[in-house]
Amino acid sequence: MLGRKQEINLKLNQIADGLVLLVAFWISHKLRYDNFGGIWTESVKIPPLKEFIWLMFIVVPFTPLVLEMTGYYHHPLQKTIILSLKQYAKTLVMIGVLVGGYVVFNREGDLSRGFLILLTMVGGSMLLGKEYLLKLFIRRQVRLGRWQEEVILVGDSDEMKSFEDKINSNLSFGLRVVKKIDLEKSKPGQLVESLHECSVKRVFFAAKNVSFGKVQTAVNECEIEGIEVWLSTDFIETTVARPSLDAFDGSPMMVFRSAPEATWAMFVKGVFDRVLALFFIIATFPFWIIATIGIKMSSPGPVLFRQERGGRSGKPFRMYKFRTMIVEAEAKKDELIAMNEMSGPVFKIQNDPRVFPFGNFLRRWSIDELPQLLNVLLGQMSIVGPRPLPVNEVAEIQESAHRRRLSMKPGITCLWQISGRSKITSFDDWVKLDLGYIDGWSLWLDLKILIRTVPAVLFKRGAR
Repeated sequence: MLGRKQEINLKLNQIADGLVLLVAFWISHKLRYDNFGGIWTESVKIPPLKEFIWLMFIVVPFTPLVLEMTGYYHHPLQKTIILSLKQYAKTLVMIGVLVGGYVVFNREGDLSRGFLILLTMVGGSMLLGKEYLLKLFIRRQVRLGRWQEEVILVGDSDEMKSFEDKINSNLSFGLRVVKKIDLEKSKPGQLVESLHECSVKRVFFAAKNVSFGKVQTAVNECEIEGIEVWLSTDFIETTVARPSLDAFDGSPMMVFRSAPEATWAMFVKGVFDRVLALFFIIATFPFWIIATIGIKMSSPGPVLFRQERGGRSGKPFRMYKFRTMIVEAEAKKDELIAMNEMSGPVFKIQNDPRVFPFGNFLRRWSIDELPQLLNVLLGQMSIVGPRPLPVNEVAEIQESAHRRRLSMKPGITCLWQISGRSKITSFDDWVKLDLGYIDGWSLWLDLKILIRTVPAVLFKRGAR
């Protein structure tokens, strides 16, 4: 199940799960309200199912999408029930956030907790049961030799053996190698003869150590025959970059991305950023008033501190914070260089003498960070992402690996924030956390960081 076929199977599986959830809605409603002819003894007022249409429009389409994001549909034959349960639990949390946000903003009527519990249990049981039955069915078809596409493997002997082992170890690929051709030892025309003999639709190339000219000739032979070619790109070895194909002015291009690409998940992240930013601005507005009054009473000067910071790819933008230092703070920075406690280009001091008392209070409770929600609304920052550095500090970053932290939009909170913040005095350690976030990014990781940010703020972990 590769390429377009795999994509079609995925979409059909998601549609099937959507239908399963619709049935789960009906069963849960019957169990909770209609009692299926009197299963429960209590008398319950029966709201019509149409009152839950809004909930259906959230749960039915978004659950399969979030399940895909957690990897629920990946390699179904190799997964354990424990892993499937974990992925369903992650999905449940994220759907709960969506439902909770809708209820808060739209003030829907009473939502029965019993109905929600039943829907969670019935829906989860039916989804996992369907997946288990589908797994049994696929395994049976594979054992019977069905649903396996015959393919030819072309390349050098060592690479072909490694590639064939991968195919044989994963039944979900649905492939069976019927012929192997070593391009370094084969005779002219041998590939064409094999194409006619085996009647395959697809040829796989594992030709890392084969000369480009021989690969080009073999690809052209497949092209003339109308055979689909899959060429392994491992002849270019990367550590974190992920290869993909694109086109530029009609020419095929191989693209290596070392940062999350622009998928629907990134689109959802952008939407959530703005929705959450607006919500947090409204929810924390009393703190904005307190901060404004406190700063005006404590220190002469503007309420907001504006500074040029390095955004994605290092592009400068103006970041906003509540001012916590005296107006002359930047001018006095050179006098305090010797007190810097951070390695690398970053400048940080514990008990900075430039911070006035009320500013210290704002910092301890992270209230000074709230105006950055405006940067999120403007699309310059994200709620979760690597912290933006001042442009002068960005200019001092020399190591290319360190600059990779600029490959993603900066954020208000991140792994560094919840791991002790200023207790981490090594810039290398800070960067490792940022790169770990970038390489392992997912909406689920963002949600976990957001949840862990709450106790980090309440207990003032690493705040200065």
